[in-house]
Amino acid sequence: MATVALVLHHGHKEAAGLAREAVDWLVARGHQVRLPPADAAIAELDELAVAETSLVDGLDVAISLGGDGTMLRTVDVVADAGVPVIGVNLGHLGYLSEVEPGALEEALARWESGDFEVEERMRMAVDVLAGSPDAPEPGQHRALNEAVLGKTPTGQIARVLVTIDGEPFTTYSADGLIVATATGSTAYAWSAGGPILEPSLQALVLTPVAPHMLFDRALVLPPTTCVRLEVVDDRPADLSVDGRSLGLLATGDAIVCTAAPQPARLVTFGPRSFLSILKAKFGLADR
Repeated sequence: MATVALVLHHGHKEAAGLAREAVDWLVARGHQVRLPPADAAIAELDELAVAETSLVDGLDVAISLGGDGTMLRTVDVVADAGVPVIGVNLGHLGYLSEVEPGALEEALARWESGDFEVEERMRMAVDVLAGSPDAPEPGQHRALNEAVLGKTPTGQIARVLVTIDGEPFTTYSADGLIVATATGSTAYAWSAGGPILEPSLQALVLTPVAPHMLFDRALVLPPTTCVRLEVVDDRPADLSVDGRSLGLLATGDAIVCTAAPQPARLVTFGPRSFLSILKAKFGLADR
């Protein structure tokens, strides 16, 4: 029998009901189920709560009940342990979630019988090198989508020196600077005018947000690249990783972005055309 974790969207009422439905199905077949404490409370399944620090111990699969944001949170919790994730989509048309709510039990049955594949997506390691008072503690974070150095609420543009594989490239003056994976190319990087990459590609995409300079193009770099972003001049920049604001970086603080050693592992149930998702997302006609 398997051990399964459920991760819920905290603001979506349907997620709690689906969690209880999934628990009933799984427990009836002898599987063990666990949830992070906050998720268990929302689903009224407190007896299944397990601290996030031990959630992945012996875990076989995680199920994300929400949208792409919930998928990002689930991947962040389990991917370093190599645990695959089944995404159940409760939001708008998402790029990451595979299963619609009405097909949850069918997906669980196919997973139980081994009728599925696992798609690997490159993630990014984001090392924080900072010592200023409002900066996040030095350490490493993981991103499936992107890391962003952006302007603060005061509205001052960010000035960021970019160094690629140890070679200084240029200093950007912009509302922000994004380092994204191929998966993240359809998130914030896309809205900033970056290219769309097929998500199975391994690459880092460097995209400026509203640059105040002549050079305004995105750079697509190989996965072996080391990208360093350092705040210069007396203008702090806000650091966010996969949409989570981590703190302010001041002059001399930096982040270093590289490919993470462990990919995200997403469960799929047959061919899922990325082009079809794009067409539906943006209302593109066949001809």
